[in-house]
Amino acid sequence: MARHFSMIRDFHLADAFTLANGACGTAALFFAMDHVRQSGFGKVYAAGAFIVLALVFDVLDGRIARWRHSSSPLGRELDSLADVISFGVAPAGLAFSLGLTGLWDALVLLYFVACGISRLARYNVTAEAMSEGAGKVTYFEGTPIPSSVLLVLLLLALTKLGRVGADLPGGVWGLGPYDLHPLALLFALSGSLMISKTLHIPKP
Repeated sequence: MARHFSMIRDFHLADAFTLANGACGTAALFFAMDHVRQSGFGKVYAAGAFIVLALVFDVLDGRIARWRHSSSPLGRELDSLADVISFGVAPAGLAFSLGLTGLWDALVLLYFVACGISRLARYNVTAEAMSEGAGKVTYFEGTPIPSSVLLVLLLLALTKLGRVGADLPGGVWGLGPYDLHPLALLFALSGSLMISKTLHIPKP
């Protein structure tokens, strides 16, 4: 019992915003799945809006943690878990619901999510190592996973133009007995940039 109370005391105000981030990503997945169940572009827009809202909460939790000087290992782990849902799984799920359903498409989307997970794990290890030396992480190695919001905005624009499903730009390529939509390659590029070791982006 004492250990449970100890864990509750480890939560900070910023963590509530982190949990809101993860909840928004989960809501986006629900809307994407509902679009598959019964097609409706309103559901696509709702899914995209929740992913963008997740980004707002992600920015706010960092600002609040710095303002209150309340960052913690628990908060860092929560942030990574929420980010995987909102900026990894949710965008991939939305893309799948809009027509990236070929086997090669699915493999690319899985690669994208795996890159996001790897990116966050690597950042956590780096941040921990630097904090032990009383230092601060001054740059991102590879693009941050929230950059996937750009892909979400692209998907929303294509939805607005009616270029989804069978009308996805670039058509479809038959590679062996399975299909690949060229649009999926943007997810491959995004994932590859996340795990890049040569791309350094200054951290605000």
